[in-house]
This record gives sequence, structure tokens and C-alpha cells, in this order.
Amino acid sequence: MNDEELIERTLAGDKEAFGKLALKYQDRVYNLALPIVGNPEDAMDVTQETFIQALSHLSGFRRSSRFYTWLYRIAYNCAVGSLRRRRRTVSVDAVVEEYGDSFESNVEAPDARARREDDVRILRAALAKLPEEYRVPLVLREMEGANYEQIAETLAVPVGTVRSRLHRARAALREALERAGVNA
Repeated sequence: MNDEELIERTLAGDKEAFGKLALKYQDRVYNLALPIVGNPEDAMDVTQETFIQALSHLSGFRRSSRFYTWLYRIAYNCAVGSLRRRRRTVSVDAVVEEYGDSFESNVEAPDARARREDDVRILRAALAKLPEEYRVPLVLREMEGANYEQIAETLAVPVGTVRSRLHRARAALREALERAGVNA
């Protein structure tokens, strides 16, 4: 069953249909929230709040965009709202820990592994220092695989703004990594 059918069934009162939508998108919402709020527990709270908000506002979904783009915008707003409420510094430690295995190899020599772990630590710190307006599109593009149009719709900015923010984010990240001695 596609998203449209599940939305229609949910609006008709079928709660299981919305459960299927939630199951389909929960990991993606969590992965969007995690680098914004900075820790797994808060990301789970944001994920839950996102689906509560989505269910309560589903009748207002205009269908001029795809469901997951609409859902991502809700998730982004919930994550930023959570962050503002907690007044915390955003960290991407949990993201790098979750995706860190992609940076490591089990067959590396101990010294190579130690260098790699240092590089991951430096990358984590560099990502955390990026302003939110650069970090979020970078995470959406590089970790979620969203295209420019999807990012623009999610963040409610023009595609040109997404392109420039991604360019600046990559340049800032590259510069920070080079300063730290990591090949970018």
C-alpha cells in the first residue's frame, strides 16, 4: 500500500494505517533529529513528537508535496523546538557513533585504526561546530540521501539557498579537517 492510500485510510479512521506510515518513516525521522538534538534519547522524543504532530495535522496535509517531505518538515521543526527548549549545544557525536562503522574497517592494523578513530573524532568535532543552517542540509544530503529539491522543501528555502549552504558547509568542513591534519 502506498502513502496516499495509507493517508486516506488513516483519515477514514484506520489507526493501523498510520502505524504503517510511522513504521515506514521512523528511522528516517530519527536520523534527521539525531544530529540536531545531539543524543539518542532526545532524538527518540522528537521522533515520537513528530508522529503525534503528523497524526493530529494529517487532515491539513495538502498533498502538494510528498508525505515524507511534509513529515521531515514537522520533524525538523520538532527537533529545533526541542533544542531551543533545552538550550543545548548541538552535537553530532551520536550520528558519528551510529555511522562510524562506515569509517572503520575490522581488518585495519592497530595504528591505522587509531588514526582512523582520531579522524572520526576530529570529524565529529568539526561537524558539531558547523552552524545549524549548514549542518542540517549536509546531514540531509550526505546521510539521508535527500536531493536539493527535497532539502529545499524540508527547510522551506529556495534550492539556490540549499546549494550555497551545502557548498559553504563542505568548504568549512574541509577547511576544519585540513587544519586538523585530516585529508578531506
